[in-house]
Amino acid sequence: MKTISSLLDKQWHDRYKRISTLNIRSSIYDVTNRCNLRCKGCFFFSSGEHQVEEETDIKKWEDFIDAEKERGVNLAILIGGEPTLCMDRVESFYRRLPSYCATNGLIKLDRKRFPDLMVGISLWGGGEDEKILRGRDTFAISSKNYAGDPYTYYLYTITPKQVGKIEPVIKQIVDVGLKVHLQLLSNDESVDGFSWQPSELKDLRSEMDGVLDRYPRTVISSKYYHEVITTGMMMGRNFCWNECPSVTESLDNRKPQPRRLIRFARWAADLKTVHRCCTSATRDCSTCKDGAAHMSWIMVNKREHMKSTKDLQNWIEVYEMFAKLYSFIPW
Repeated sequence: MKTISSLLDKQWHDRYKRISTLNIRSSIYDVTNRCNLRCKGCFFFSSGEHQVEEETDIKKWEDFIDAEKERGVNLAILIGGEPTLCMDRVESFYRRLPSYCATNGLIKLDRKRFPDLMVGISLWGGGEDEKILRGRDTFAISSKNYAGDPYTYYLYTITPKQVGKIEPVIKQIVDVGLKVHLQLLSNDESVDGFSWQPSELKDLRSEMDGVLDRYPRTVISSKYYHEVITTGMMMGRNFCWNECPSVTESLDNRKPQPRRLIRFARWAADLKTVHRCCTSATRDCSTCKDGAAHMSWIMVNKREHMKSTKDLQNWIEVYEMFAKLYSFIPW
């Protein structure tokens, strides 16, 4: 019988022990329906998930967050819309729960108010891709707002047009003293020229591996994660609706039940509505390239990764990556 101890030497066993007690219980919250950008391919607006009445009473937000804490949530992932348009709501989460804020970086968080709030800045390719998909070069603004911030990294959503061109973007991020995590565009609005082809994904995987090798202090990633997200395969299984771990618990009627995130929910800004999953109810799961969903898919399938030492080491690296990105362990 293969066990953790039999598969790992002391160094890897120590790394395993550091993450094995974290017991992460996350949920996602739409802080607001509003945004200061309208990006082509944004699942939030393309799926109509913004079409709920937004709760504005801050006391109701505080009571809701307290109830979420009682429900067992220990990681609040704040998205939108654009969360920084509602700093009082962000602060309500920050004061009550370990929190992470996903932002486009156009508005600077006050570090006196949020000294150690982990911030992930969305970046959709290089400057020209950003102009096509988002209407402006957001990096020029966000990099000035957050340069050198130890609790900030870029969430670099790579597009097909970026294949062969990602290293210059990584160098820009190095130059402003920030870190970066890599994921892929899902192109929810079928923007012409931004859908993935198999050959592009194969080339991209090699390119992602290369920048991780060359910039290990900047790129927060793992080669196994690159394999899974570019192929959509893990341990011989395809990522799909029946595999996804990031489905809102109260809406999850799949049978048989797959391994999933415990108590996970994605809440709308009315504090009543829940969405299907961590992205969009209108997305075809077979085209989903969401980085967090694929990381979670790996993480909830620990037993499947106990087939060999290398498989378990891959699992540990992905779990460590997730824990670093959400500030459970240091960089």
